[in-house]
Amino acid sequence: MKYMLIHCVAESDDLPEGGKPEAEGDLEAWLDEMERRGVLKHGDRLRPTSEATTVRLRNGAPLVLDGPFAETKEQFLGFYTLDCRDLDEAVEFARELSEVNPSGGSYEIRPVSVFNPTKVAV
Repeated sequence: MKYMLIHCVAESDDLPEGGKPEAEGDLEAWLDEMERRGVLKHGDRLRPTSEATTVRLRNGAPLVLDGPFAETKEQFLGFYTLDCRDLDEAVEFARELSEVNPSGGSYEIRPVSVFNPTKVAV
C-alpha cells in the first residue's frame, strides 16, 4: 500500500530554500537505502508558504488568493511517497526518518487512494 509522509515544520524564515531537502549524513543514507529497497517512490521539497496560491469557490465563482490554504503556525516542508506492507511499516519508516532528518518537525502519515480524475463528475 502506498503512504504519503507529509513533513511539517514550524513556519520560519530560517528554513533553507530549494528543491530538495538538506540531505546531510544520515538523512542522505536513509533516502538512498529506501530507494535501494524500492520503498521510496517519490519525494520533494515544497517552496515556502509565502509563494503559495489558493483557489476557493466563493458565491459560485473561483477566487484566487495569495498564501497558504489555512492559517497555521506549521507549514508543509515536503513529502515522501512510500510503498509499504502496512501502516506499521509506514510508521516505522517515519520514525526512522524523524531520527535522521536535520530539519526536525513531524510527519503526518496518510494512505494514498487510487484516484482516476477521468471518472470524476464536474
